[in-house]
Amino acid sequence: MPSVLPADWTPWRSTSPLGGRRPTKDDLTAALHTETGREDVLPYPTDEQSAGLVRMLIVGINPSPWTASVNAPFARPGNRFWRSLSAAEILPYTINAAEGLSTADERLLAECGIGITNFVSRPSARADDLSTSELHEGGRQLVHRVSILRPRVVAVLGITAFRTAFGFPKAVIGPQDPATVPGWPAEIPLWAMPNPRVLNAHETIATLAQKWRAVWQAAQD
Repeated sequence: MPSVLPADWTPWRSTSPLGGRRPTKDDLTAALHTETGREDVLPYPTDEQSAGLVRMLIVGINPSPWTASVNAPFARPGNRFWRSLSAAEILPYTINAAEGLSTADERLLAECGIGITNFVSRPSARADDLSTSELHEGGRQLVHRVSILRPRVVAVLGITAFRTAFGFPKAVIGPQDPATVPGWPAEIPLWAMPNPRVLNAHETIATLAQKWRAVWQAAQD
């Protein structure tokens, strides 16, 4: 797969503030009191700079305390996100984000054109700690950001959050009709995906990987 990056690209995101170690209980508690959560994973710091360089934009719900502690998405051990991407052969290896993303990980994601953001930046121990208004606002902001970033496909993780953010109480996992989301660019496919956390017993690594292959194919079309 050809890289979407210019030859002079270098990683820009902050390294883990914990210096390559896993967070302690105190670190996790402290992370709940920060509003910043974590930096988005994008080729460049702004949406305008990253426009046209994102094949697949992945949208989580909000950062867990572990993710906020190490500035890396889906970092909590046991989360099946990274394993499902490698099982789908989207990534050549399983990223271990428990202690933060390495420079090699950052480059791999940027070269593949994988961007990762959240509906809400505020960390919480549970996704259902978020208010409906927070998710609604996150949905509105996502529509605006997608119009700038112009990814080839957008995948939202968590069907409950998807339903709440966009006001679609009957939405199901799979491809959505972009025309039903006010302001959504009609040419950019939108998918609702399962939450990869281990508590979601309805999915396995294999079933998640199967769904990721379909989303990734949409990014190549």
